[in-house]
Amino acid sequence: MFVWINTIKNYLGYKELWNNDDGIATVELILILVVLIAVVLIFKDQITGLVNDIFDTITDQAGKV
Repeated sequence: MFVWINTIKNYLGYKELWNNDDGIATVELILILVVLIAVVLIFKDQITGLVNDIFDTITDQAGKV
């Protein structure tokens, strides 16, 4: 039974498709970008507040120079 299933998988190109790594880098890059965008959207308010605090500190201390 298992020999027959493996024969069908080999005939359908299952092993060649599984071992093909041509598009893996592209898929990884897209997944990383999706996760990064999701994190930015989730923490948008916190990131905006942090950036505003940093620029306020820079502006306040620039007058002392």
